[in-house]
Amino acid sequence: MRKRLVRISFASALVFIAGFLGAFAEPRQLAGIEINKGNDKGKLNLRSTPRVAFAPADVLFVAEIRGGADDDADLYCAALEWDWDDDTKSESTPDCDPYEPGTSKIRRRFSARHKFEYGGRYQVRLNLKQRDDTVASARTVVVLRGDGRFR
Repeated sequence: MRKRLVRISFASALVFIAGFLGAFAEPRQLAGIEINKGNDKGKLNLRSTPRVAFAPADVLFVAEIRGGADDDADLYCAALEWDWDDDTKSESTPDCDPYEPGTSKIRRRFSARHKFEYGGRYQVRLNLKQRDDTVASARTVVVLRGDGRFR
C-alpha cells in the first residue's frame, strides 16, 4: 500500500487558518491570549508566568498593546482593572498630563503580580477603561494544582 503525500503551500495554509478563525463572530481565546476581532486600534494581549503551578502561587501577568497609533486618545491614560477570578479585583488610575493629539504617547506594557491561595482554574481578565467604559480587554487562564481545596 502506497501512502500519498499531500502538499499545500504556506499561503494556502494561512488562508485556511484565517478562514477558520474568522468563523467566530465573538472574541476567542487562543493559547491564553484573547484575540479581539475588528479592532483597528491595536490588540491587547495578556500572558501569565507560570500558566500552571501548585497552590499557593505568586503569578506574574504581563499585558501588551500591539499595533495601533501611539497617540490613540481612547487608550491614552487608561485606568486598569484586573479581575483575578478569585473573588478579588485590583484597580489603578494613572496620573497623566492632558491628552495632546500627535504628542501624547500611550502606555503599551502593563504588569501585575497576584497570589492565588487555592487550587483551581482562574480566568484572569484585564480591562483598560476610560471613565466607566472598557476600551480594551484581554484574558488568560491560570491553572493551580494542589492542596485539595478547589473552588
